[in-house]
Amino acid sequence: MEIKDKRVVVTGAASGIGKALCIAFKESGAKSIVCVDINIEGAIETANLVKGIAVSADVSKESDIINVIDKANDLSGGIDIFCSNAGIGGNPGFFESDTSDWNHIWGVNVQSHIYAAKHVLPQMMERGEGYLVNTSSAAGLLTQLGAAGYSVTKAAAVSFAEWIKITYGNKGIGVSCLCPQAVRTAMTEQGPGVAGVDGMLEADVVANDVLNAIREERFLVLPHPEVAEYMQRKANDRDRWIGGMQRLQKQYEDFLTPMNDK
Repeated sequence: MEIKDKRVVVTGAASGIGKALCIAFKESGAKSIVCVDINIEGAIETANLVKGIAVSADVSKESDIINVIDKANDLSGGIDIFCSNAGIGGNPGFFESDTSDWNHIWGVNVQSHIYAAKHVLPQMMERGEGYLVNTSSAAGLLTQLGAAGYSVTKAAAVSFAEWIKITYGNKGIGVSCLCPQAVRTAMTEQGPGVAGVDGMLEADVVANDVLNAIREERFLVLPHPEVAEYMQRKANDRDRWIGGMQRLQKQYEDFLTPMNDK
């Protein structure tokens, strides 16, 4: 799908990848851009940069997603590209999270994609054309050491995007799933952690990769190309791959032990 003259919605638009996506869409000639974030001040700042509009939303709430779509429809008569980009890191570990923590990260990292697809797909299918971009993570294809909630929800996000592509791809619906490792965003302000093994990318680099994927109608967006190799290793021999990850887990635990002893 070409970007020029398209009507775009981006969630998580106040900073990081979302803000970079809004700027990239503007530079590529998008007709309208709706900048969505729970941080409305940040969303307004981004909207001012791209001559779009800002909408406040908690993407884990279906009613807020419906409101976003209504506002976008009022602005320009429809939505051509919906980037469901907002996400959170959640609590580290496993036992450290209670049921409310799991419900929260599930709502933001998974249900937000489901609500967006549920309420924007009908208009796209009626026109016979539309595009969804769902932001997941390399953790959704591999795993995330030390963060059960993040790893599980990002895997679910990949699976849902794949299902939508399989089910509606022959009906004019394009789908791309963004799966980066470390990106310089608010989430990585304290450092990239184990995800930074292949380097920290700038958000604008990631955004440009996403727009190229939309133009090419490419499903997986892997700004860190090494992820494709890791996926292949995992697919070729999962037991061996798990063994390797267990060794990394031990190194991770050894690294954390002195910090926890302080």
